[in-house]
Amino acid sequence: MPTTIYKNANIYSHHQHDFIQDAWFEVEDETGKITQVGKGTPNKIADQIVDVHHQFIMPGIMNAHTHITSVPREFADRVDERHGTTPEVATMYAIHNMRDLINNGVTYIRNVGAQFDVDIAVEQMRKNGFIEGPRIKTSGQAISMTGGHGSDGGYEVDGVDEMRKTVRTAMKNGAKNIKMMVTGGVLKNGETPDDIQLTFDEVRAGVIEAHHKGYTVAAHAQGNTGIKEAVEAGVDTIEHGFDIDDETIKMMKQHGTAVVPTLNAMYGIYEFGEGTVPDWARQKVIVNIEKHFKSIEKAAKAGIPIAMGTDAGTPYNGFTTESAYELQLEVEKAHMTPAQAIESATIICAEVMQVGAEYGSIEAGKFADFIVMAENPIDDISVIQRDKDVYQHGKRVHAANVQTIEARQAEPIAEAGR
Repeated sequence: MPTTIYKNANIYSHHQHDFIQDAWFEVEDETGKITQVGKGTPNKIADQIVDVHHQFIMPGIMNAHTHITSVPREFADRVDERHGTTPEVATMYAIHNMRDLINNGVTYIRNVGAQFDVDIAVEQMRKNGFIEGPRIKTSGQAISMTGGHGSDGGYEVDGVDEMRKTVRTAMKNGAKNIKMMVTGGVLKNGETPDDIQLTFDEVRAGVIEAHHKGYTVAAHAQGNTGIKEAVEAGVDTIEHGFDIDDETIKMMKQHGTAVVPTLNAMYGIYEFGEGTVPDWARQKVIVNIEKHFKSIEKAAKAGIPIAMGTDAGTPYNGFTTESAYELQLEVEKAHMTPAQAIESATIICAEVMQVGAEYGSIEAGKFADFIVMAENPIDDISVIQRDKDVYQHGKRVHAANVQTIEARQAEPIAEAGR
C-alpha cells in the first residue's frame, strides 16, 4: 500500500510537552493513518517523501464546543435573527463555517447544539465526501427546560420521563453526545448564569440514558451551584464553568469531569460588544469574566482536564482564527502553559471526546490530522493563528501559500534509502 514519509520535522509530543526535533513519520496513503514515527533519517522506503524543512507539526486543532449553524461572522450585519431561520439557511451557514474551520486548522469538532439537527446531516455529507470540513461529534438539538436557555432552537423537557424520552430520541436521530442546559446564561434575557434550570433528577436521568449507549453528556453550567449539580449527576464535561471553587474541583476529580472553558465567548463580548451586544448581556459578562478566568486557572492548576472549546457562533467569536486564539486566551488569561494550551486542543480534547485512540497526537495507529507551522508555538502561542498547512487523514486540505507548496514537493523514491 502506498505510503508517504514526512521528514525533517519538529513534531509535538504530549509525552514530552514539547516538540521533538529532527523527527519523521510515515502515513499510509489509503487509510490516512500514521504507521511509524521516528527520529533522524527515516529507516524505511516510501512511495513519496515530503521534506518539512524543520517546520513545526502538531496534531490538528480539536474544538469541543461549536455551533456550526450560527451566522458566519462576516454575514452578521446582513442577518436579522429575530425572524428565526430555516433548515436550509442553517445548513448553508454550517457548510460555510465548516470550510472556515478546516482552512484554519480545525480538523475535529464537537458540535453542542444545532437547530433542526443540522450537524447530524452535515456530518453525514462530510463523511460521504460532499462537503469539506472537520469531522463532527454530533449532538443535534440541545436540551433545556421549557423556556430555558437555548430553548428557542432545541428540545424542551420538563420532568424525568420527558428527559429520558428526549435523550433516547436524540440518540435515535444520530446524536453521539447529549447537550443539556443546566443553568441560565449570558445571551438570553431574564436569566442569569446562576439560575438552575434543569433539576438534578432530570440531568441524572439523561446521563444514565446516554451512558447506556456509551455516549457523552456536555452540560452548559456556569454558576457554582449548577456546576456542582451537573458534576454530581455524572455529566462528562462542564461547558463554560464561570465559578469553580475548591469543593467543585474535589467533586470533579472524584467524578472524572472535564471542563470546556470557552473563554472567547465572554472575552469577545467584553472587548468588542459595547454598543452592539445588548447591555443586559454585556453586564453579565462584566460581572463574571474575571471570575471565569480565575476558575479555569484554578481548575488547570489542580489537574482537571481542560478541553479547548470556543462556543463558536457567539458574538465576535467565529469559525476562522478563533480556535487558535482560544489557546492564546488560555495562556494569557488562565495562565496555562503553552504546552497545556496545545494539549487542551489536541490529546485532552480527543480523550474528552472519546476519540483518543485515533486522534489527538502524532503517533502510530492514529489518523494523520496535523498542521504545519513555520515557527514554534511553545515560544509564541499566537503562531497557531497564522496561516498554515492543514492535513486531514494524510491529505493536504489547505496550503498556506504557493511557496510552501513548491517547497514540499515529493522527492524521488530513491531518496528514501539514504
